[in-house]
Amino acid sequence: MDLPTPQDLRERRTSLGLTQSALAESAGVSQPLIARIEGGDVDPRLSTLRRIVNALEEAEGEVVRAEDLMHETVVSVAPDDAVSDAFDLMDEEAYSQVPVLQNGIPVGSLSLSDINEAGEDVGNYPVSEVMSESFPTVARDVTVDELRNLLDHYKAVMVTDGGETVGIITEADIAAHLS
Repeated sequence: MDLPTPQDLRERRTSLGLTQSALAESAGVSQPLIARIEGGDVDPRLSTLRRIVNALEEAEGEVVRAEDLMHETVVSVAPDDAVSDAFDLMDEEAYSQVPVLQNGIPVGSLSLSDINEAGEDVGNYPVSEVMSESFPTVARDVTVDELRNLLDHYKAVMVTDGGETVGIITEADIAAHLS
């Protein structure tokens, strides 16, 4: 059995956004004891360490991550698709914007406003000539709080794994989760 080091405990607690006091309360120990354990000043009894680890695991279960919210089916277009085909897909799916993917990698985004701003007779143009910048990308384990911050500035967030797109999240997904 691998026991967590004081540094492991501190990193895990902070990644969950827990204060020492919150962890102490959840584990049924005092905050000064958590501080001393994290500081390496004291070696806790195994039963105390187990209560702390259990409290951290319980807190992890409550953290909502990108992989919990994402849509794995990503409706997208390619940079060399015709704008008219992209428009038809967006109309068929009732989307006002879609990501532009090349071999599974986000390279841009296309919205109805991009198409309108490009002017008339752009239907035969490739998407790459009218698309905007790509939506930001995040890993599967990003928290809902981090996603909310990004969605304050962007219409969608792409979830990637090893650079390849595995999902998409919009404000509607966050709102659906909260309700």
